[in-house]
Parts: sequence; C-alpha cells; structure tokens
Amino acid sequence: MTAEGFRALRDAVVGQAGISVEQMLPALFDERLGVAMSSVSADTDALFDLGRHLFLAARYEQAFRCFQLAARNPLAIGADAEAGRCEVRLGRFEEAERRARSLIVTAPQTLPGWRLLGEALRHQGKHGEAIDAFVQASRIAPRDGSLQLQLAHLYESTNAYEAARDACERAFQSMPSDMSLLVALVSLKRRLCDWDGLGVLSEQLKAQVAASRVSMSPIDFLSEGATAALELACAKTKASRLAAIGARRFDLSPGPVRTERLRVGFVSHGFGPHPTAVLTSALFERLRSSAVEAHLFSTSNEPVSVEKRRFAAAAHQFHDISGVSAADAASLIHAEGIEILIDLDGYSRARQPEILAHRPAPIQVNWLGYPGTTGASFFDYIIADRFVLPESLQPYFSETVAYLPRCYQCSDSTRAVVEPPSREACGLPPEGDAVYVCFNASYKINPRSFLRMMCVLREVPRSVLWLLKGPGQADERLRIAARRMGVDPSRLIFMAKLPHASYLSRYRHADLFLDTEHYNAHTTASDALWADCPVLTRPGETFATRVAGSLNHHLGMDEMNVRTDDDFVVQAIRHGRDAAYRTVVREKLIRQKQQSGLFDVAGYARDFVALLTRMSVHHRAGGVPADFPIEGEGSPSGP
Repeated sequence: MTAEGFRALRDAVVGQAGISVEQMLPALFDERLGVAMSSVSADTDALFDLGRHLFLAARYEQAFRCFQLAARNPLAIGADAEAGRCEVRLGRFEEAERRARSLIVTAPQTLPGWRLLGEALRHQGKHGEAIDAFVQASRIAPRDGSLQLQLAHLYESTNAYEAARDACERAFQSMPSDMSLLVALVSLKRRLCDWDGLGVLSEQLKAQVAASRVSMSPIDFLSEGATAALELACAKTKASRLAAIGARRFDLSPGPVRTERLRVGFVSHGFGPHPTAVLTSALFERLRSSAVEAHLFSTSNEPVSVEKRRFAAAAHQFHDISGVSAADAASLIHAEGIEILIDLDGYSRARQPEILAHRPAPIQVNWLGYPGTTGASFFDYIIADRFVLPESLQPYFSETVAYLPRCYQCSDSTRAVVEPPSREACGLPPEGDAVYVCFNASYKINPRSFLRMMCVLREVPRSVLWLLKGPGQADERLRIAARRMGVDPSRLIFMAKLPHASYLSRYRHADLFLDTEHYNAHTTASDALWADCPVLTRPGETFATRVAGSLNHHLGMDEMNVRTDDDFVVQAIRHGRDAAYRTVVREKLIRQKQQSGLFDVAGYARDFVALLTRMSVHHRAGGVPADFPIEGEGSPSGP
C-alpha cells in the first residue's frame, strides 16, 4: 500500500459519510499489515488521525497498531500515550504502565505520560499511586476537567468523599457543559449532605434529563424528587444505550417442557451480605418445594459467605457468572432453558441489566431491587402491588404491571431480633426520652426531610434523632443544620454501620422511624417493622416514595401513612409526647405482624409462584404482556 493509498483510505474512514470503519478495516489491516502499514509509517499525522477514529469506534487493537507506528516518530509523544490508552482498554495494564513510565522519563513535564500512568495504575487497583499520578497531571494542566473527574472517581473509591466532591466541583467549573460531571457532583453532594447550591444543580439536572441530554443511573435520579414521567424519561435514555449493544439472537419460541416445574432464573449481584439476602433468602427456601425450579445467577465475585451458602442450598442450581461477559452469561441462561428471567438489581447503583438486554429468555421481569421502571423494551413485566404502583402510575412504566395480591416486597421472617446493648452503651438518653430513628442512607436525607425531623425535635423535649454515620463530613453538616433550625446538635446521635443482626437489634431502643423524601426507606422500613419499630411515612406519587407506605398498608396500619408534611410532624410529635399512645401503636404493630400476612413468607411464596405460573400460561397460549389478565387482584391503592 502506498502512502497516498493509505491516506485515501484514512480520509474515507474519517471524513466521508456512508463509509464505515467495518467496511474499511479489511483494506487497512490484513495479513500483510507489516508491509502495508510500514510503507506509510512516516505519515505520523495520518496514522494518528486514523488511530483516534478507530479508538472512538472501540477498535482498540487496530487503533493500537496505528498509534504504535506513529510513535516511531520520536516527537510523537501523544501517539505513544494513545497506544498506551489502547493497551488499557485491551486489559494490558502492566504494559501500559511501563509505557507511561518511559514517557515520563523522556518528558517529565508533559501531560500524556502522567495521564496514562494514572489510568494504568487505577485499573490495577493501585489507587493511591494513581491519585498521585493524576495530581501531578493536574498540576501540568490545571484547567483540564477530565483529570479532576478521574481524581473524583479515585477519591470516591478510597472513601475520600470530601476530596472527591472538591475535584468534581473543579471539573464542573472547567467544563460546565459536561453533563456527566453534573451527575457526579449532584450524587456526591447528596451523599455528603452538602446542600449548599444543591437545589439549583438538581433543577439543572432534571432539565437536562427532560431534554434527553444526559444519561445517568436511574436509581440515583430517584433522589431528585422528579415526577414519574421524568423518571421514565431518565430510564429510557439509559435503556436506549443498553439496547444498542448489539444483542445476540436467541430462539425464544416455546420449546418442549424440560421438567414439570417452571424454570425461573434470578439474576443478581446481591446473593451475599446484601439487602437482597434480607428480603429473599427465606422465599427461595420456600420455592425449593414449589412448582418453580429456581436457578440463581450470581454476578458477584465476593467471597463465600453465610448468606451465599444459604442461597446455594435453597436454589435448584446456583450459577456463578461473575467472570462472564453479559453476552456469554445470556448464552448460559438461554442454554439452561430458562422460561422466566427475573432481574433483582435493575439499575441498582453501578449495575445495569446488560444480560437481559440480550433477551435470553422469552419472559423477562423487573422485580424488587430497583424501585422504578427500567424504560427498557426487553423487560416484559414489573412485579408490584396496587399500593406501591397504583393504576394511575402505569402509564409511566414501560413494563406491564403484574400485581401480587399482597405487598410486592418479601422478607426473611426467620431472623431473630436479639437484645441490644443498653441505651447508654448506644449513646442514647436514659429510659423515658423519645428516640426517633432514621437509618436511611445519607443521600436519602434532604432539606425537606430534615426540616420535618427538626420540627418534631423542637416540640418534643429531650427527644433524640438516631441516624447512621454518613461519609466525609456529612454528620457535621447535619449538626450545623440542626443548630440553624433551633435544635441542639447533641440531640443527633450517629451510629456506625454494624453487622445486620446487631443493627437490627438497635430498633428495640427506637420509638418511631421517621421516613425520608423523595426516596423512602425500603429494606430499612421492613427491618424496622420486623423489629417492632413503627414507621411514619408520607406516600408520594412515584414508586420509590410509596414503598414504606405499601408496607404499612399491607400491615394494616394505614394510620402511619400521612398525607402532608404538617400531618407528619403532628403525628410524630404525638408519638414522642404521649407514652401511652406509643405503647398502643407498638402493641398493634406486634399483633399485625402475626395477623396481616406481611411477613407470611409461605403465603408470599404461594402467590409468587401463582403469578409466575400465570405469566407462563399466558405466554404459551400466545399472549403478549400488554394483554396479561390482572384478574382483579390486590388492594385499594390507598393515599
């Protein structure tokens, strides 16, 4: 290949409409690559341009070859660094690190070597050294916001949340049009209870979501107090990225029934010490002797734990797919003949339903872990109850709603609630003083929720608010906010994270759980109720704002679901001032735990199996999710 011919091909790939990278690769990279490309290796600019284009197209091996040839020019430091970035994407981290260190020796005051070193070290888990490399890079290029974003991610991974927020703020100031920075900044400020300017940033974020100009984790968006319609828009944007991955094609036509039992797959990262275990382990034990053959597909590579052993013993088969790509995991699931595939995670934190995007099962279901719609065409159903997802919310869910005749959230009713240490040992006041509790994560506590709590403390002398310790300076910020609202900050008691059994026991000392806006207590609310601590909540207009309300409703304690913030404060004050009323509420809670069916795992298993069986029958009869018969099950939607 002549230099002129190479440049013509380069121009075709980079500049002409209708010419794809895939069409041109055979001409650029064939068996004679060494001969074909070496003849143009002197054309550094052409090679670099083509390498960048191939890099953006995720053709890292071919991009690496272009950059490697361009780097023969000793002045092409940038090409050498880009070759290293390709090595990082190809998983050759140690080679990239050696290349970076060589670049730094050659040109210690230039940016590419330090940036590459930071990337290579980060991917090797050497976070401290990676931070040092990016700090050095940012000294060379103090206005480069991408470096600050890298630092923010690294600081967060090492639990240096304040430094992460600072780096993210610097990055956003440098690149205010970069919406990924806005997303990261809002998330960090929420976790740190840093409310200064957060309202403005949140409104900006919601406007960007409405305009489809930002892709973010839908579960993080639940904290922004958006409408159900806007939450759907956020989920659809994320789902569209997943739908574009080039899914594998599987034969999903009904085949011969392998066994008399219905094959159901459950995909989760939480088959270990995780809230998923708290909610589902007893259910899976019940499914063992049911008409459902439960296959658990674990995406977590965490060490074997008591919880994981319990899941493995309960499942018909436990599949470890932690080291498998999403596409290959989908192939494994399809090979098992799974008829109904249930995703227990959805968009929970860093996880996404990539496996289900390949559509390995004829029926795919969103349930439990992610409290909202996936916005994805590859999910057929969402399992819910009529309180948490009333008919008025159905238009804002891409899935067909499959209603359980009970609360959608199951729980492990085999857990023992042990006696806690003394109140004094827990840092609480002596007997008689009211203890309000909110063991929700810090990002769920917002100014509206906190103001309600402080209004209650002001009216109930000597009462305290028991909270989980937050990251960074979150606790101190809440103390400062309390003082500004006229409450002695010493009345805020912070508890460090504890093992589940120890944490659960602490509710024995709590009189009332004060729920949060706009993201309710979910597993936390179930924990509190199981440990005999009533939950006060104000159900809203989205799934995530109605979970605690659903638990109360199905427990038969609708009086704990209030309609306004004023009602919330008035009822919480009565609970704190009137010891006799507290006793009546707690006694009713203990009675309803036995009578209501909320914690009846055997009954839940029967209803759950019946619902899945109906899905299967409907599908095998040629039905589509949109026509799935509801059969009039369920309870009134409530407030």
